[in-house]
Amino acid sequence: MSQSVNDDLERDTDARAIFGDDFANKYLPPINTYDTVFKADEKVIETFPDLQNGPSSLIKGAAVKIQQVGIHNFRLPLTYAVKDGSTIQLETSVTGLVSLEAEKKGINMSRIIRTFYEHKDNPFIITNIENVLRDYKKKIETFEARICLKFSYPIMQPSLRSGLEGYQYYDVVFEVDIDQNNNVTKIIHFDYVYSSSCPCSYELSEHARRYRNRAAVPHSQRSTSRISIRFDKDFIWLEDIKALCDKALHTETQVMVKREDEQAFAELNGSYTKFVEDAVRLMYEQLDNDSRILDFKVVASHQESLHSHDAVSVIVKGVNGGFVEDTPREIFNTLIHVPR
Repeated sequence: MSQSVNDDLERDTDARAIFGDDFANKYLPPINTYDTVFKADEKVIETFPDLQNGPSSLIKGAAVKIQQVGIHNFRLPLTYAVKDGSTIQLETSVTGLVSLEAEKKGINMSRIIRTFYEHKDNPFIITNIENVLRDYKKKIETFEARICLKFSYPIMQPSLRSGLEGYQYYDVVFEVDIDQNNNVTKIIHFDYVYSSSCPCSYELSEHARRYRNRAAVPHSQRSTSRISIRFDKDFIWLEDIKALCDKALHTETQVMVKREDEQAFAELNGSYTKFVEDAVRLMYEQLDNDSRILDFKVVASHQESLHSHDAVSVIVKGVNGGFVEDTPREIFNTLIHVPR
């Protein structure tokens, strides 16, 4: 007799001992009122069927390894450490994934959630997410695990000339992976929104004014750059990533704007015209010069005002085994984790 059959018989014997034989020996119409008296103590729970964590004989389909299985978009408020030494609480969407070996039926997904609640009161920076990862890898008894924390991070932005200021929000994902050899990979994905004025359109507009006295406005558009950064021991703050983007691109979209700020923004766009190819090269220059950054990938999208399509460009540092030059379809629609 197989072990799984023995387990079922043992559970049935235990259940009969607790609840009696009145219902187990014959079919009766189920009682359709909620049982407010029943208590699920430890003894009772031991009698419950557990198909998800059952033996390999219950596997449906091919008995092969599953690379990633788990939860996505589980939300809770988490506290994050800020560069100035303070903390901030942000609503966070959690993706928790593990590998599943070929001989295992499934995983206990609630353990991933429970592990986060055990750590929820500790301030999060990407370096201590490793502790959560190791905890749930151990509890679920898996070889590989991944955590992605998605949140919107506020940084105060001063206006260009009026002296006002307001919060700019940045879509961020902290991603931490651990492999079967306990090697840990830490990645930050950071979305930066800026304006891109077309150099060609600028020159053509100037030509029309100079030689035909015709009013012309060069076209520009809201643009997005997703910066993915891998680092090891030298943590890089989100404020530092924003500063690298500012230095590279100069034309971040604005929060507080009066007329003097709008004029200043027009002047900035005229001073820093850029094609999408320019944008990723400018970002490459800044990221490659930062010794904390081991590897990086930049995907830029200029959402054209001249055309009905977008212009996109991808650049990577070029590290062996590092980021690759793919452009996932959903990359500018939502900041869910995109498997590499």
